[in-house]
Amino acid sequence: MAQRLLLRRFLASVISRKPPEGQWAPFVSRALQPPQCSLDGLTVTPSPVRTVYTTTVCRTTFNIQDGPDFQDRVVNSETPVVVDFHAQWCGPCKILGPRLEKMVAKQHGKVVMAKVDIDDHTDLAIEYEVSAVPTVLAIKNGDVVDKFVGIKDEDQLEAFLKKLIG
Repeated sequence: MAQRLLLRRFLASVISRKPPEGQWAPFVSRALQPPQCSLDGLTVTPSPVRTVYTTTVCRTTFNIQDGPDFQDRVVNSETPVVVDFHAQWCGPCKILGPRLEKMVAKQHGKVVMAKVDIDDHTDLAIEYEVSAVPTVLAIKNGDVVDKFVGIKDEDQLEAFLKKLIG
């Protein structure tokens, strides 16, 4: 509770502060202005009542909910898809998952990532012949074009993604 109160006071002092003058004024005063988002030609400015602003995150990673969701978002996708078959109990999966998400995010939408928990979606794991986790598939136009099992370093992941995109 005390932290929240301290944060409110800090944000109130930053937002109500007089815009600076001098050489660095354009840079600092722009940082104090509320962000504006543009969606389909409409400009949206957050309400002045709100004191904490968030940025829009490009969602390149999603969890598969069921078989039809997999069919719709992976097999029928026009964008190449990296499918990460993982499990909650798998230690190597916990290392590879965030590393792979970071590398996919660096591709700026040229590829997306689907996460499939093999304990929840055993049928998909069997259909795609997943015998160990982590298993990562590269799917382009509905076809599996590449695959690897186990942990890879960032250079290997980058090469894997470049081959899928190119």
